[in-house]
Amino acid sequence: MLIAIDAMGGDNAPASNVEGALAAAAEYTDTQIVLVGDEAKLTPLLTGRPSNLTIRHASEVIEPEDEPVKAVRRKKDSSMVVAGRMVREGEAEAMISAGNTGALMTTGLLVVGRMEGIERPALAPMIPTLDDVGVLALDLGANMDAKPQHLAQYALMGSLYRSKVHGIANPRVGLLNVGTEPGKGNELTKEAYPLLEALPGINFVGNVEARDVLTGNCDVLVCDGFAGNILLKSLEGTAGAMFSLLKQQFSKSLKTKLGAAMLMPELRGLKGKLDYKEHGGAPLLGLSGLVVKGHGSSDGNAIKNAVRQARIALKADLVASISKEISGK
Repeated sequence: MLIAIDAMGGDNAPASNVEGALAAAAEYTDTQIVLVGDEAKLTPLLTGRPSNLTIRHASEVIEPEDEPVKAVRRKKDSSMVVAGRMVREGEAEAMISAGNTGALMTTGLLVVGRMEGIERPALAPMIPTLDDVGVLALDLGANMDAKPQHLAQYALMGSLYRSKVHGIANPRVGLLNVGTEPGKGNELTKEAYPLLEALPGINFVGNVEARDVLTGNCDVLVCDGFAGNILLKSLEGTAGAMFSLLKQQFSKSLKTKLGAAMLMPELRGLKGKLDYKEHGGAPLLGLSGLVVKGHGSSDGNAIKNAVRQARIALKADLVASISKEISGK
């Protein structure tokens, strides 16, 4: 298999992307990895390059502040667009980018192409849960507005992803809402509820409140991108604030410092559970090719894990499975 990495995308590019690509190429020797970006900037970083790692030159970069649609249409030789074109034309089986989320969504729609039967692709990251299984949540930011039928499509795609990629039999699907009763919520969730309930082959468990997401009461959480992104950012902010408070408390005296030293292994494990770098990235489900979105501040480890995630999805034939289920062909 061949996976293209947008080497110029992300806060720590290109160094983090090169580091992750080198680590992935060394571990996954059966996978061809292509770094797409400015060859003059990438080559000096590639010391001891393995034979399954190559460079595809791209002269332009889509910046974080660029307007997505204009950038994708005007910067046709940008690393992100070139990687997307490789997927569309069959040169690559998947692409990974930690760059501009809006631009990647636009690249997915305009360059890679939408899957037949899908109106709105969805960003589907994993949210860690207390039982270590995690919940796949979609959409968490690709589309700020959604219609009830879009949420039904998210439920189908999310259920297939958890089944195919994570091996969960009959994954539980929940609808993010302000209460668990069927009649709760706004017009969107009220109309979406019976659609999810009627979906054949979907294990719909009803409404799920935000406070219960981390307890692992569903395997797939469905919501519109506006509410989903607020949920994600709230969880990230809360986790960061909690660790900052713990650090302050443990630094107050010799006694608390000794206590911190004893608890350090457990605290590191807890932090690892909540670390986006361990999950690698979030797939954009609903496109005709596999596109994985890495966190903007991804380091080398996150990029390597994104490659691992892409490999699992490719081996499970995820895109074809979703397409078959949605189109009925």
